[in-house]
Amino acid sequence: MQTWSSPSVPKLRGAPRPLRLHDTATGEVRPTAPGDTARLYVCGITPYDATHLGHAATYLAFDLVQRIWLDNGHDVHYVQNVTDVDDPLLERAARDQDDWVVLAMRETALFREDMEALRVLAPREFVGAVESIPGIVDMIEKLLASGAAYRLDDDEYPDVYFPHDATPNFGYESNYDRETMLRLFAERGGDPDRPGKRDPLDALLWRMARPGEPSWETSIGTGRPGWHIECSHIALTNLDTPFDLQGGGSDLVFPHHEYSAAHAEALTGQHPFARHYAHAGMIGLDGEKMSKSRGNLVFVSKLRSTGVDPGVIRLALFAGHYREDRPWTDELFVEAGTRLALWRSAADLESGPSVDDVVARVRDHLGNDLDTPKALAALDAWAREAWDRGGPDAEAPGVFRTAVDALLGIAL
Repeated sequence: MQTWSSPSVPKLRGAPRPLRLHDTATGEVRPTAPGDTARLYVCGITPYDATHLGHAATYLAFDLVQRIWLDNGHDVHYVQNVTDVDDPLLERAARDQDDWVVLAMRETALFREDMEALRVLAPREFVGAVESIPGIVDMIEKLLASGAAYRLDDDEYPDVYFPHDATPNFGYESNYDRETMLRLFAERGGDPDRPGKRDPLDALLWRMARPGEPSWETSIGTGRPGWHIECSHIALTNLDTPFDLQGGGSDLVFPHHEYSAAHAEALTGQHPFARHYAHAGMIGLDGEKMSKSRGNLVFVSKLRSTGVDPGVIRLALFAGHYREDRPWTDELFVEAGTRLALWRSAADLESGPSVDDVVARVRDHLGNDLDTPKALAALDAWAREAWDRGGPDAEAPGVFRTAVDALLGIAL
């Protein structure tokens, strides 16, 4: 699948800071420890609607991760999937009397445009579930052969399921109790009440063909993959395990990330799937999480179509900490526009106060679990001083501009 074009990332003078990031599995902020190549997997969209600000907040958070790793001299191998066949996509296509393939292609193309406009660094591999079906089938065959998968005893639809206890470490990522798992499994695409399953928490690996649904003829039967197995396969194929970081929104902690890790670990026998798990908070509107099911969405493409500078969108989302659930308000938008104007005016000055200490503090803040609010405050202070008082350093405005671009992805 085609990815998008990345902006160039300028080299910033001074000493970088290693990245410490909250790990969902341990509940602690701890160092990431990549080698020469940092390996990152972030779960992508199910393309049945346009990119909203909740999506943008997640991908911007992990864009910062990439930028900090690049600042530290790592090559970054970033992989992202696209769930281009799944129930929500098929349901939306049926509702709108649209072709599900056309819908997926159209919304994926719009997502790429939004990411490019937001200056999000592109993944090296951008992989769809459909194109991954041969490898997914091979993985399911191996899980069946090892006993880490089973077929339902159902003459009509003998679907393939993953026994949640197939690995000894199931639950280590989310640390949820069974009651919480069952609730979230039902809310987030699971089928705890499916008759014939060994346990309500067992997850679908392969759905046998139903009338009116897309399906593929394979060695395990005609059907289509479940949701979690695609990320297991795509990560194993492109990154091997354990890779450095799996990321996504906090609504993916369970079941999606827990099961994608369990599928891979059951296949390989290697634990953990990733060395680090990080999750971005939800963006709300009018007191509720921004989501397609609620219809309370602010779309990136619509903001762009009205002439909103993508830098304003980035700054508005960076005003809150990436792990916090936080609301989207008009005030955030106004403040971000004012901030961007101040920064641009300061970057255009012929000289300013020394900026090296400010850059060091910004690196410190971002390296400490992506603390963007403190990083923005440090940059604000320099920009106001430069504008109000000036300074003798002719290189400072240029270094300021470079730092904002390299570390925050904002063009001044």
